[in-house]
Amino acid sequence: MAAVQEAARRRRLVVKIGSATLTTSESSIDYGFLDDLAAQIETVRQAGWDVVVVTSAAIACGLEALGIAKRPTDMPSLQAAASVGQSALSTAYAEAFGAKEMLTSVVLLTRRDTADRTAYLHARDTLNRLLELSVVPIVNENDTVSVEQIRFGDNDTLAALVACLIDADLMVILSDIDGLYTANPQVDPTAQLIERVDRVDRDILAAAGGAVSGVGSGGMITKIKAARVLMAAGIPLVICQGRRRDCIVDAARGASVGTLFTAPERPHEITPKKLWIALGDAVHGTLVVDEGAHAALVERGKSLLPVGIRAVEGHFDYDDIVDVADGSGHVFARGRVTAGSDLLALAAGKSREELAANAILSVLADKSVIHRDDLVLFE
Repeated sequence: MAAVQEAARRRRLVVKIGSATLTTSESSIDYGFLDDLAAQIETVRQAGWDVVVVTSAAIACGLEALGIAKRPTDMPSLQAAASVGQSALSTAYAEAFGAKEMLTSVVLLTRRDTADRTAYLHARDTLNRLLELSVVPIVNENDTVSVEQIRFGDNDTLAALVACLIDADLMVILSDIDGLYTANPQVDPTAQLIERVDRVDRDILAAAGGAVSGVGSGGMITKIKAARVLMAAGIPLVICQGRRRDCIVDAARGASVGTLFTAPERPHEITPKKLWIALGDAVHGTLVVDEGAHAALVERGKSLLPVGIRAVEGHFDYDDIVDVADGSGHVFARGRVTAGSDLLALAAGKSREELAANAILSVLADKSVIHRDDLVLFE
């Protein structure tokens, strides 16, 4: 019983490693980095953390093994490279961690595995069980079978999803840059590192800019969007230079490394279903709302009604996930809609009485467009 109680008190850490950090300049696996990574994870595990690693670089490793110098553009070749590379990558992790007497496992996910809520819950249960068994899961997107419709697109989003799945206490992104700067430091020598972010607002999103490295599929903006959801879920995030000495160990003990996105408390009720809405499915469109609707959602905890909608962007169907933005285009929420885009475009801005008097739109007169229970706020 004591062992079970001790295990229940262990904290949970998700470490995401980008391609540029994991590979050399020739896009081959950096085995020295993996050995150091294993040593750091051994240290934090001894300090009471369970760890999940979200990794990139399967395609890069496959291209190396196949002797292909230039990254192909056709999907079959990329997926073939991912198939070969995933084997090499998994072996490299197993050997590096095995040298420290840590057992690893391979977990490959696509959006198909998370867009369905039942599959999402099965993935959660599997990861939880692996951690209970003292395994270090190595998670990656299943690039071998992924197509555009079911890809996460970047492992920052995948890592945030994993952090939410296991109810992590901290997520650390190992990047090829020190953290979030006020501007792109590669083009602006006056750019300053932002060491702490308490709220992801327009200025923070603007500072994110574009991708810093051409090796991976994500950029700083994908990391900030992941941070926005994690902060809503009450999970702090650190973005730091992945090759900084003992960066994972320092982040886990609360030392200042890179940029910390704080999450002192959960500002809104974040249920597993809402986390699934925030990260588990692709966004299919955007509803632009007026100031009154923004205030009702953020300040008064209301559901979104047709009268507050000013514009409908994109094509989506009933039950799809959409973003909710204010008049400036700033996305402040995400939710699941009760009607498709065609119907909502006709209903936008209309009162309950106007909807009830319309034979086509009357179905929306007495229900919300996004119910509060299906809405995730980012502020």
